[in-house]
Amino acid sequence: MGEIELGDGTLSYEERGTGRPIVFLHAGGMTRAMWDGQFARFARDHRVIRYDGRGAGGSSDPPGEFSHHEDLKKLLDALDVDRPVLVGCSFGSRVFLDFAVAYPDRVGGLFLSSPGISGMEFRDPFVLDLLEKAGEAARAGNGPALLECVLRLWVDGPRRTPGEVDPAVRKFCRDMLVENAAKGHPAPVVGTEVGAIDRVAEIRARTLLVTGDRDSADIFAVADLVDREAPHARRATVPGAAHMVNLEQPARFDELLREFLQTG
Repeated sequence: MGEIELGDGTLSYEERGTGRPIVFLHAGGMTRAMWDGQFARFARDHRVIRYDGRGAGGSSDPPGEFSHHEDLKKLLDALDVDRPVLVGCSFGSRVFLDFAVAYPDRVGGLFLSSPGISGMEFRDPFVLDLLEKAGEAARAGNGPALLECVLRLWVDGPRRTPGEVDPAVRKFCRDMLVENAAKGHPAPVVGTEVGAIDRVAEIRARTLLVTGDRDSADIFAVADLVDREAPHARRATVPGAAHMVNLEQPARFDELLREFLQTG
């Protein structure tokens, strides 16, 4: 475990193992703990690094203007990491797409789960409704209602009820959200982005887009866009999962990641 000094803050990270480097970045509102399973398993034969983006976990909040993809560059420079495979979930995928546009020669591969992308707009009625309810809960100071909105959005998804989700997965995600709030990180911080939604064709890295079949239409749209316009991208769908594919279907997630690592 360690911290990287950014000049205007710090990034908290963990590193383990040797071999080809893999960097993991969490979903918005979560922390690097969401990669506990993958971090332990892939460290057996790879150099694995996971970190908390600014405004999450053990990392600091930004004091002003900043960008997550520039933070990533500073992390890679400080740890002397050359062309890692970048494994992201949601917000993590969004950051890695920006990085791939800004620094194409620094990317050894993109493994993007439940991808967001900078410049996207939400259109799924399920998502829009819950975002509105989450805003109302935040303004009213109703923490439990806000937590439930986030869990409905990014754990349950639009195609099932909370009771149809593994309660252990739901609790794990809730605990990460609560931990962030307790550390003074009430909401994900976006920062300055590159507008990758209009620059997908520039992404030259080999890319796999992994989506759960119970996620929202907005996430499917991002995966379809990157699959269609990035020259070396392809898609994989994982049944029985929504947004948190690595937590709900870890065996299949790991299988896809190992195949990706072995074929490129």
